[in-house]
Amino acid sequence: MELNNQNEKLKVRYSFIKGSEFDCVELSESKFTNINMSGVLIKDANLSDLEIFEAQLGGAYIHGIGLPPVGHPAYRDDQGEQRPIRFEQCDMAGSTIKSCNLKNVSIENCEIEGLTINGINISELISRYQAEYK
Repeated sequence: MELNNQNEKLKVRYSFIKGSEFDCVELSESKFTNINMSGVLIKDANLSDLEIFEAQLGGAYIHGIGLPPVGHPAYRDDQGEQRPIRFEQCDMAGSTIKSCNLKNVSIENCEIEGLTINGINISELISRYQAEYK
């Protein structure tokens, strides 16, 4: 089935549409519930205000997130700053955060045993700091 230049609301249920392609499609305010999206590629997408809830993301590779940088075809001088992203109740054990802008990031009430930043064990660093300054 192929839809071209349509302006309709679709309701798809109990369907097998593996391998489907969506190109230049307006999907804002769409809802996906109880679905298998393993192996999905989302590219050049505006996912502002996206909420992912009760999802299994094992093996996910999230990269190139944020507003387009200078030199990118979609960059605009008036685009403002990237709005903050929130992670809550996520099991990120063994994960890697690499080459990311973490300016003004706040980590609160999280298990940090074994957490390192540039090779520095953070829980040990905090313990030393607390021993020295309390």
